[in-house]
Formats: sequence, structure tokens, C-alpha cells
Amino acid sequence: MSISNDIKYKYNTLNVADRLIVINVAVYILNTLAVALFQLRPDFFMRWFELPKGFGDFITQPWSVITYAFFHGGLSHIFWNMLLLYFSGRIFLSLFGGRRFLNVYFLGAIAGGVIFMLSYNIFPAFSGVNTSLIGASAAVMAILIFVCTYMPNQEVRLFFLFNVKLWYIGLGVVLIDLVQIPISNAGGHLAHLGGALLGYVYARKLYDGKDIGTGFERMVSAVVNLFKKRQDKPFKTVHRNRGTKAGTASSVNYSQSGDDRQKKIDSILDKISKSGYESLTREEKDFLFKAGKED
Repeated sequence: MSISNDIKYKYNTLNVADRLIVINVAVYILNTLAVALFQLRPDFFMRWFELPKGFGDFITQPWSVITYAFFHGGLSHIFWNMLLLYFSGRIFLSLFGGRRFLNVYFLGAIAGGVIFMLSYNIFPAFSGVNTSLIGASAAVMAILIFVCTYMPNQEVRLFFLFNVKLWYIGLGVVLIDLVQIPISNAGGHLAHLGGALLGYVYARKLYDGKDIGTGFERMVSAVVNLFKKRQDKPFKTVHRNRGTKAGTASSVNYSQSGDDRQKKIDSILDKISKSGYESLTREEKDFLFKAGKED
């Protein structure tokens, strides 16, 4: 039980980019193990979540415009995507919060998916090609190009050798995708460009004071609220302790217990900052985990 609490606590302390990395890696490992152990086709599960090129097929699984971004075709595919997400996510989250990060990430995935489907249904070069889209590349590209656009002159250390401005990196990865479209994996590179375009437009609009992700955020919140169970508020018994004056709020004891609880949390956090999380006792870890869930 303590190990389970440790894992949950450490997951809850991760930032939103790291959580997405954990989820992507977990999906990859579970899918790979299930396919290998049960001797299934490689796309046995993936076919329900990958993004098809045809609009008719897409109508039967509309969720795929998001879910395709959580599946990867191989170890190198997920490795480079997650590595790029880790570093670009660090820069992004040093500027903005997690909600805006998710807006850019998922809108990038959607934009990449839309460009993929449009391309394979418009350009004659892709006529008759049977393919589908998987991978977080478009979403990751949206994050990367966002930071490259929002702070283009910021320098970062590349390969531990030299400094380079972010706009050079952004321009470089876009050119690489453009050059590789006629060579291989055209659909993937087109999706990358769709994500990159979203990241660029989002950053430019935000720089001008307009957040184009607010509508998407409201829509997601509305959908989430539909699935939330309505919790009926229990009846509360209000009473006065003996010796208290009439009209004295009944929350005095609650405030005191709340203060004691906060002092204990602060004490534990101080201990973590001085000696690390592993220095906590089992009771302290359990208390901190439960306090985090209540907050």
C-alpha cells in the first residue's frame, strides 16, 4: 500500500509535460506487451485509436483525432517524441501554466490530424494510398514551435556543444519536414507541419493579447462536467459548544483543526526540502498523499 501511495504521490508532483510522457510510455509498453504475449496483430488495439485518412472512416471513430497521438509505431518513434516533449515542455512551462500547455498540445494534435486527412483527400499524389496516422509528433511540434515563436531569440545549449537561438531550431525542424515529404512518411511530416502551424499561430496571437485556446478549453470543461457525478451535499448539523456566545460561528473548531493540518503539511514539506522525500516516514507520506487528494 505504501508503494502504491509513493507512486501516486510522485505522479501527482510531476508537471503536465512529464505526466503526458508517463502516459505515452505506459500506453506504448502495455500495447507492446499485450500484442507480444497474446500473439496479436500489431494493430489489434491501435486500429481503434489511430486516425484514418478517409472522412467516412473518421466519422465512425471521431475520438481518433486525439487518441492517435498516444500510440507510436516503434521505440525510436516514441523516444524522440518524448525527448523533444521533455525539453520543449520545460521551456513552455517556465512561461505559462499547465492549462495553456494542454491547449497547445491537443490543438496541435488536432491540427496535425486535420492537415493529414485533408492532404490525403485533396492531393492526387496520395490517391489510392491506404494509410493512417499515429504518434504525438504533431502535438510535440506545436509545443516546440510555440516556444520558438514566442521567444525566438532565447538561446539554448544544443548537444552540450554550442548555443543556438530558438528560432533557428524551429526553422530547422520545419525545413526537415518539408524536405522529407516526397521521400518517406509523407502523412507524418504533413501532420508535423500542421502542428507547427498551430504552435506558430497560437504564439503570435497570444503575443498580441489573444488566447485562441480559450474556446477549446471551455469545450473540454463542458464535456468533463457532463461526466461528473452530481454529489448531493449532506445535511450539516450546526451546534454551539457550551460557553460560546449566541451568534458565534460554528466553524471555530474547523479553523483550528485546519490550522493544525496546514502546520503539519508545512513541516513535512520543510523536511522534504532539507532531506528529500525518502526521509519521510510511512505515516508522513500517507498523510501528505491524503492531504493532496483533499485539496
